[in-house]
Amino acid sequence: MPQIFHQVDMLLEKLPLHVDVLIVGGGPIGALVVQRLAAAGINALLVDAKPRIEADPRALALSWASFEALDRVGLWGEELTATAITKVHISQQGTIGRTELLASELGLPALGFVVDYDKLARRAFNTLSESTAKAALGYRVSKITRLARFAQIKIDGPKGEEQLTARLVVLADGGQLISQLDDIIQTIKPYHQHAILAKLTPSEPHGGMAYERFANDTTMALLPNGKDFTLVWPQSPELASKRLAMSEDDFIQEVSRRFSGRIAGFSSVASRASWPLALKTLNSVVGRRVVLIGNAAQTLHPVAGQGLNLGLRDATTLAELIISTRQDEIGEAAQLARYARLRKKDADLVTHFTDGLITYFDHPGPLLKHGRSLGLIAMDQISWLRKGFAKRMVFGAR
Repeated sequence: MPQIFHQVDMLLEKLPLHVDVLIVGGGPIGALVVQRLAAAGINALLVDAKPRIEADPRALALSWASFEALDRVGLWGEELTATAITKVHISQQGTIGRTELLASELGLPALGFVVDYDKLARRAFNTLSESTAKAALGYRVSKITRLARFAQIKIDGPKGEEQLTARLVVLADGGQLISQLDDIIQTIKPYHQHAILAKLTPSEPHGGMAYERFANDTTMALLPNGKDFTLVWPQSPELASKRLAMSEDDFIQEVSRRFSGRIAGFSSVASRASWPLALKTLNSVVGRRVVLIGNAAQTLHPVAGQGLNLGLRDATTLAELIISTRQDEIGEAAQLARYARLRKKDADLVTHFTDGLITYFDHPGPLLKHGRSLGLIAMDQISWLRKGFAKRMVFGAR
């Protein structure tokens, strides 16, 4: 029988007194780790404060490597109604600078897929309930006390407070628990921006093309999502509020003006929403008996679509490291230091690249504008440069 603990109207089984690995966060990243560990016979438990997945307007751009990682553990399915990205068009408004990244150049069926976040998160929850992985949904970790040989965890659930111990605690979510970790410091860099998310129906079929657009006043993205595009449009909070209140026609005109010459236009817009943006990083992704992955380790600006892809590579690396480690070495300082070394290059490069898109590429001015244009022209003309960049976006830094 699958070992799953729900918050439902029935008698709950008691949580185990001890596990080798406790994973906090039942989204795709945490679910990937616990599924990989369960398949390898590792004594692991996943807990998530949410008993169910609520509607969420966000869409995710998942790389081909992320698709493979999710598919391997049953976290991919037809109900995701994923849209393949076969090409990415990158351009600078007001110049001839442009390039295209093609799946065919990498020998792949697609560079990646676009999925709705709530569909993927619901798939993760459903898969947990159908597998042999142990999961407790509707249980919230309230306190982590770390000792030399194990961590002691307090969990609030339907029956009140329970306690268990673990050799290693993995924070795949639960960012609020970071304040309890005295050896890990979080730095938050506000972008003073809100991202508008909207669904736009193009006047002509998108053909699996995603767009990254260096507009004169911001960096924007359009992701193919079903027959529509999902728009990611960062801007000041004041402008975001104003544009959310615009008429449908006025909003479409604002977007179309920034994609002029690249897209024929849009026939309708729906599902407009916005949220604040910030870069969150840590001085270390590991501490005594704890490791942080995914959004708990780093929260990135969404415009390059790399946040979840980076987190899934965190999850894959960590799961493989735990599986290859002796039981009595799980959570030991040497194991955690090795994980930190394995992930540092990829995490640093993706974080700096994403932050650089906003910090440097968002600034107006003719010199920067034409410099970006020349860079895109060079990438378009030099195949090894273009293919190398595409591989980094798909597979990360190795």
